[in-house]
Amino acid sequence: MFSSVVPYKNQHYAELKRNCINDKTLFEDAEFPVINSSLYFKKPPPGLVEWKRPAEISNAPSLFVEGISAHDLNQGVVGNCWFVAACSCLAMKPELWKRVIPDHKEQEWDPKHPENYAGIFHFQFWIFGEWVDVVVDDRLPTINKELIYCHSNEKNEFWSALLEKAYAKLSGCYESLEGGNTGDAVVDFSGAVAEAIDLGAEEYYKDQTKQDQLFEDLLKVYDRGGIISCSINADPHEIELKMSNGLVKGHAYSVTAVKEVRLGHGLLAYFKNETISLIRMRNPWGQTEWKGAWSDTSEEWSKVGDMERGNLGITVADDGEFWMSFADWCKLFTNADVCRVINTALISVHKTWNEVVHFGSWTKNAEPLLNRCGGCANNKPTFLQNPQFLFDVTKESDEVLISLQQKDMKIHRRFGQGENITIGFSVIKVELNRKYRMHDILTQQCVQTSTFINARTVFMRCTLEQGRYVLIPTTFKPYTLGDYMIRVFTDVDSGCRELTEDKPQVKCWSSFLGYPQAVTHIYVHGAGELQNQDSTGGADPYVIIHCEGRSVRSTIKKDTLNPEFTTSAIFFRKKPRKPLTVEVWNSNAVKDEFMGQVVLSGSVKDTFSPQRLQLRKRGRQMADEMPGTISVRIVTSTQLTAM
Repeated sequence: MFSSVVPYKNQHYAELKRNCINDKTLFEDAEFPVINSSLYFKKPPPGLVEWKRPAEISNAPSLFVEGISAHDLNQGVVGNCWFVAACSCLAMKPELWKRVIPDHKEQEWDPKHPENYAGIFHFQFWIFGEWVDVVVDDRLPTINKELIYCHSNEKNEFWSALLEKAYAKLSGCYESLEGGNTGDAVVDFSGAVAEAIDLGAEEYYKDQTKQDQLFEDLLKVYDRGGIISCSINADPHEIELKMSNGLVKGHAYSVTAVKEVRLGHGLLAYFKNETISLIRMRNPWGQTEWKGAWSDTSEEWSKVGDMERGNLGITVADDGEFWMSFADWCKLFTNADVCRVINTALISVHKTWNEVVHFGSWTKNAEPLLNRCGGCANNKPTFLQNPQFLFDVTKESDEVLISLQQKDMKIHRRFGQGENITIGFSVIKVELNRKYRMHDILTQQCVQTSTFINARTVFMRCTLEQGRYVLIPTTFKPYTLGDYMIRVFTDVDSGCRELTEDKPQVKCWSSFLGYPQAVTHIYVHGAGELQNQDSTGGADPYVIIHCEGRSVRSTIKKDTLNPEFTTSAIFFRKKPRKPLTVEVWNSNAVKDEFMGQVVLSGSVKDTFSPQRLQLRKRGRQMADEMPGTISVRIVTSTQLTAM
């Protein structure tokens, strides 16, 4: 996450500042000039705008006044509550804001050495997988000498206004920040992984078990440095509409605490051990708060002892920050953005994840084998013409986190574009030995499909069984072009890599060693009525699929005579007349025992349908039957890109 930094527009902060000090001039940013197009492309601000430097607004300007706080920020005239909410979250995380605002002490005004001030600042954002350093001058837009966009409660504090200017520069202009997603801004501040939760659709407020699980998840995210924000859906005419309960529709709130609060007073509270789940939020306006249960002056606080209230920092003030019960939060809020700072450090007290990152593009090509924009699985003829990434789950089962992100398009809003495309992904369980692209779905199983949404990021958590998988990131509609970044997190290294080849390549020695003449897909569903092998009865069976000196082995199924293997393999065969064998073995501590086999010709003329076959002996006795049957399906083609 903390990689080297790329200078935006090739502007190097240290060099520019040094030149200004040497020339005794204040920096003027030619890449983001003080003109109307830096402010807006359609909707001008409500008044005559004058660009002023902080020293023209305040007598003693500072980057920070008494440190940095979530209470510093207030939203201006542009509808970017989502960005201000993200800044509030950022302010509570020193390990994050010190990265976003680098060298903050060096950037601070120094009244003792005014000659070192050059009117230049820089900020760093995590943009599409890399940290980008953005330089700005200190000329800020004002109307009647008041800042019109994001500003601090303290008139001489400017960190938030300057940070917003740098973000506006990245986005093309200030108006491009009108309407956005808090989770996206948090990702840009941190490199975190964003998960959008639809509180309304999931109906957590109706299911106490789901609600308790969500609270545990959010508590873990908050305690581990993650960032959470939330909002209430609004129709276009309801944006920033204040409801009678004090909440505002279509408005982003930053979550500033998630707590399990003990009820009762004194020792009695500890003996009763009665708790309630609470959540604290802040309105970016710096005022207008929730009026219901657990609000600032509500009678519910009488149930909480003085010490517990002190620990929670309860204040009665219209400062925009308030508590509410988690149950009410689930009922009244419709959307939450949960940004996890995924831990990839080798030494840590918390779970360490293994991360793989890939960048790619959905590109169009008239040749189907080269096309990479096939659309979602609804488009069966073209679905497998998308990018494909292979990864392995090597544990018996493992939690996998997958994040698909598209490039931020806000900079194109001035041209009437800039909307996100609808994206998502599918996860397909494939043959244990697959190493070429998929061209058809035979017995492979789609085990997970994300939501498809026109959001910048689509995220999914899932638990996958041991095996090999192909991850397919797609646009919803075919032939939609765009760039993407995909991040896969697993407990141990998944070997995640892109599949680029369609079939084995012809090598210089292929004429001597031979080249595949056919491809065979074989799927072993399971076995039945196997012979008892263990002294306690039953067996621990597994299968091995053999073809031309290569083999694929399934996992062991414990204590069963009717195992389900759901194991598949794919073989590129140089000698198509040579048969394949499927053997069943019983796992033993000393020596594994043979339980039977079937021999398959793998001819293109054979049936594609599932077969249930009798197990037989090996060698010269291979005509003799053994107890049990095996269910298989085998498909063979002379076209190597058929599957």
